[in-house]
Amino acid sequence: MRPDSASPVLPFLIACAGIATFSAMDVLMKGLSIELGAYNAVLWRTGTGTIVAGLIYFASRPKWPDKATMQIHAWRSLFVSGMALSFFWALARLPMAEAIALAFVAPLMALYMAAIFLGEKIGPRSIAASVLGLAGVIVIVAGKLGGNDYSDEALLAVGAVFLSAIFYAYNLILARRQAKMAEPMEIAFFQNFFVAAILALGAPWFLAVPDASHAPHILGAAILATTSLLLLSWAYARAETQILATTEYTGFLWAMLFGWFFFDEAVTLPTFAGALLIVAACLIVARKAPHGDPIEPAAA
Repeated sequence: MRPDSASPVLPFLIACAGIATFSAMDVLMKGLSIELGAYNAVLWRTGTGTIVAGLIYFASRPKWPDKATMQIHAWRSLFVSGMALSFFWALARLPMAEAIALAFVAPLMALYMAAIFLGEKIGPRSIAASVLGLAGVIVIVAGKLGGNDYSDEALLAVGAVFLSAIFYAYNLILARRQAKMAEPMEIAFFQNFFVAAILALGAPWFLAVPDASHAPHILGAAILATTSLLLLSWAYARAETQILATTEYTGFLWAMLFGWFFFDEAVTLPTFAGALLIVAACLIVARKAPHGDPIEPAAA
């Protein structure tokens, strides 16, 4: 089992970079989900990602994963499939900043799932940071959603985001276990491969071949998603879930910027206030002193 870093600061910063890269991928995936549908957007992105990651992975002549590692690759990919489909279906129907903000219940869930599934001790600083970050999300959502009327489909999209958040919270737990057992490039390849394989089961009913004009966005999304996965896998192998989960909140800062730049979404005072609370939460948890790795080899 790979030991944690002596300080959580570098893994925390690497995880922040992974979230930023993932947020940039969301911009491309929102457009693809609107034009192709969430199923085809995710299927073609992960299929392309399998090729991109596979070229790099097999060029290094890797040792084939053992049975336990292969099982966790497949198991996590099952939850990633559900997470991606529900989130990008919602993203095609909600403004980007709103969807990201609503999804921020996931890190809060992950803190407590870490205690259940990984045996991590949840310290008062991590609890305070999660509550502060959640308060920031509430401020943002109240300012952005308050008083607006939504269609039935938009309300279903809100429910889809929360479903995605449940999948994502457990995905964070699995990411910690997986990162302890495999190298980032191995994780990137097998996650793309298994997700594409799982989604391909629905191809006879849902598959649509995209126009050639979509190819650059599909390739770009695949490269960004793979890069994000590499960065996050490296970070989760070296710091606990409760430290890194709060970096998810920085995704709203990117959603705020990308939403304004690409989709002309206004940035309001509640958005700034909530963002400040989120940044404060991240700074609090980043200063947390790490303790021993609670994961026993048998549990991983």
